[in-house]
This record gives sequence, C-alpha cells and structure tokens, in this order.
Amino acid sequence: MQTQVKEWGNSQGIRLPKEVLKSAGITLNEFLDVKVSDGVITLAKTFRHKTLEERAAEFEGKLMLDGEYDWGEPVGREVW
Repeated sequence: MQTQVKEWGNSQGIRLPKEVLKSAGITLNEFLDVKVSDGVITLAKTFRHKTLEERAAEFEGKLMLDGEYDWGEPVGREVW
C-alpha cells in the first residue's frame, strides 16, 4: 500500500484506510507513539493502564469480592 504526504493546516499528514487501522486494533482519536529510526517512521498504540471502571466493565460489574478465595494448600511456612 502507498499513501501520499499532504498539507494539513500548517503541518503535513497522511491518511490511512479504515481497514488498516481496524486490523491494527486502532480506533478513532486513539493516541499513538511515533518513533523514527534510520529514516523509518513507526506508529504504535500507546500503552495505557485501564481505569477501575474499565476493568469492572470486563466483569460486567460482578467482581465477587464478598467471599474468601482458595489459594490451595500451604507450600511453605504459611500459618493458617
């Protein structure tokens, strides 16, 4: 695939097809890290920790924090 650098206000920009972004898992308005090395420009998704609300949504709000968790039999000098 090829694309062309164009003027965009006082800057320059390129356009990427929606299918390319979708296959890379990049959504609209997402921030990307830009790295340049030996004339090669690399775009990568920025790592971001999820918020507590985002993590809870993955469990549909059912975190089940009201009981004990079985960690198995003691394997050292644990005292129960």
